[in-house]
Amino acid sequence: MGKNKLKKFNDIAQMDCVVECPFAMLSDEGFPMRGKWNETFFKNKGKIVLELGCGKGEYTVGLARRYPECNFIGIDIKGARLWTGAKEVTSCNIPNAAFLRTTIDLLPKFFAPSEVSEIWITFPDPQMKKENKRLTGTRFMELYRRVLAPGAMIKLKSDSQFLYEYTLAMAAHNGITVAQSSHDLHNDPSAPDELKQIRTFYEQQWLDRGLTIKYISMIVPEENTPALTEPEVEIPFDTYRSYSRGEIPGQEPK
Repeated sequence: MGKNKLKKFNDIAQMDCVVECPFAMLSDEGFPMRGKWNETFFKNKGKIVLELGCGKGEYTVGLARRYPECNFIGIDIKGARLWTGAKEVTSCNIPNAAFLRTTIDLLPKFFAPSEVSEIWITFPDPQMKKENKRLTGTRFMELYRRVLAPGAMIKLKSDSQFLYEYTLAMAAHNGITVAQSSHDLHNDPSAPDELKQIRTFYEQQWLDRGLTIKYISMIVPEENTPALTEPEVEIPFDTYRSYSRGEIPGQEPK
């Protein structure tokens, strides 16, 4: 492991805004703040919003600045990525933003039923060949509704046409209400400003390559409703991911 990564791991270990829990403790004793994030950590009654696979935490930090009345938690397993957002939260003293270093599979271990008011999924790997790893696949959607409050929203931003079409098909198949969708967010006049102004590292990269950004917001049924099932659809795979960095599909390589 490089010295830079080791330094970042050491840094985040000292940051109050970063939460980690050893797996052994999680298994034996459980997470002590489960169901008590507002009471114990944020010390307020604001709604809790998660950003899954948050990477550098651009959305976690951006939303926290924009909505000080809510509490935002970025989740990622890679501490070196979290460091960027955590450093900004620490240096700028942003009280309503935090980061949790864990895998998304363990969400119900860290959050109690109905503790979460909203989930953001920003530019995940579309996992075109592995639906059980797809963050809008039914396996993960079942996990989300174990922690989401009734009527809570899940919001997806993606560069992937495959994931966009799949998520719409999954929602339609399971009777999930789609509140809003856009296949070209940055050219959609009806889209809220926050969706365009807060950009992740990957979002800007895709925009620079000439790709459009897709957006879906949906209301997930409560946990006690019928189990979600996968749609039987065939969706063309994205092809542009095989291009080298900076090359735009449809143009000659530079």
